[in-house]
Amino acid sequence: MLALAAASALGVAGGEYGLARATAKPVKATATIRFGQVTLPYFALARVLKQGMSGADVAAVQQRLAEFHYWIPAFDGKLSYDDVETLYAFQAMNNLPMTGDVDAATGMALVHPVSYTPRDSSMATRIEVDINKNRQLLVYYKNNSIALISHVSSGRLNYATTPTGEYTANIFMPGSVPVPLGVMVNPVFFTVDGKATVYAIHGDAQVPNYPDSNGCVRIPIDLSNVFYKTIDIVDRNGSGTPIYIYGTNWQDGS
Repeated sequence: MLALAAASALGVAGGEYGLARATAKPVKATATIRFGQVTLPYFALARVLKQGMSGADVAAVQQRLAEFHYWIPAFDGKLSYDDVETLYAFQAMNNLPMTGDVDAATGMALVHPVSYTPRDSSMATRIEVDINKNRQLLVYYKNNSIALISHVSSGRLNYATTPTGEYTANIFMPGSVPVPLGVMVNPVFFTVDGKATVYAIHGDAQVPNYPDSNGCVRIPIDLSNVFYKTIDIVDRNGSGTPIYIYGTNWQDGS
């Protein structure tokens, strides 16, 4: 659980963000979140949260998303672009428009979230990627338990194809790797049709709420800094985590 581990490392505690003194008007609590050793009720929010806003309610959202294994790189009480990307994933999972704002519908979904339905449980540890335009999700299973959920951006509609099928994490290249169509950050390559270094799961500064890549699977740069350490890659340890990419009709993303 990457995000929860990060929270522990940062020493997040209830008093740090003053959640017990939050001014938002709460509704009936139906779930709880953990801040270190303190358990506090999670409430639907009283204002719409947008990128750049900060406060105790933003900190609560960050912790709540982390509880469900969504990628949160920093528990700082400020709604960053990285958090917006994570909210895209949460909203897609809950069949909501990917706005990146925490509006009333998203707030209620945080109280009553939808769970991910696995596509293939034959391998206990695996990566599942859904490239349909209204999903754009990566889910990493470790021993048949969800360890990470992230937003992605796959091949641009009517322009680039992200290959679907079953693959393996084969090659890792650190840092910013120049390629003919741009730069990949910390790419984890999977072999397609015998070509070992064409398609990758890689970091990018922009992971928008729609398919926009040249065929690869983009993930947030901050996640790419740790993603390759979390999974198995053939050229690092002799074995590779299976990668299953799902999606139909890439032309319109249906």
